[in-house]
Amino acid sequence: MTDIPSIPHELLWHERAVRSVANLTRQDARDFLSLAGRYRIQTSITEYPLVDANRALDDVRAGRIDGAAVLVP
Repeated sequence: MTDIPSIPHELLWHERAVRSVANLTRQDARDFLSLAGRYRIQTSITEYPLVDANRALDDVRAGRIDGAAVLVP
């Protein structure tokens, strides 16, 4: 096995960006939404105020939410 390369930890621990990435085409989205309407997909979200982001993460880790956690301003 090779050694794990070192990284500058100041870059790792000071990250402040939250990003969402979707790998799909417009046609993929159209197809999905068509199916979602046809099969009446039910979604479940739990909203958290942005100031409660740490509580949201704790709830996700502990499996206390069903669906997705959403942070709102």
